[in-house]
Amino acid sequence: MIPFSFTVTSHFLITLALSFSIFIGITIVGFQRHGLHFFSFLLPAGVPLPLAPFLVLLELISYCFRALSLGIRLFANMMAGHSLVKILSGFAWTMLFLNNIFYFIGDLGPLFIVLALTGLELGVAISQAHVSTISICIYLNDATNLHQNESFHN
Repeated sequence: MIPFSFTVTSHFLITLALSFSIFIGITIVGFQRHGLHFFSFLLPAGVPLPLAPFLVLLELISYCFRALSLGIRLFANMMAGHSLVKILSGFAWTMLFLNNIFYFIGDLGPLFIVLALTGLELGVAISQAHVSTISICIYLNDATNLHQNESFHN
């Protein structure tokens, strides 16, 4: 949010690398805590045997896409905010040099809109940090506790 600075999280490969490093770290924690029993995360108790291969495949795909969804969500929100502010800043800069009769509407109006959108982008960045942190905590809880909370879902 500093003017003329470089935002690392608005690049897809950076956010993808961050999310995959968290994914690998959570998987390592799960294996350290449970050993090979960590694979039971892919097959909950009480599943009929004919459905087991499909459910394991579905849970494995779901588990792997957690990392991808973290990276895409962070990238999309940061990139959308930066693009919007950049486009409207260019518009405000153009309007500033038109020197029309409506000085307050034509010159200062877009400037205040850009300032308001900068505040909105700061709010989006804070909420995105919150959502990512909560998602990581949920994923870590799933890896460390496996199926211990199943009685609460019934």
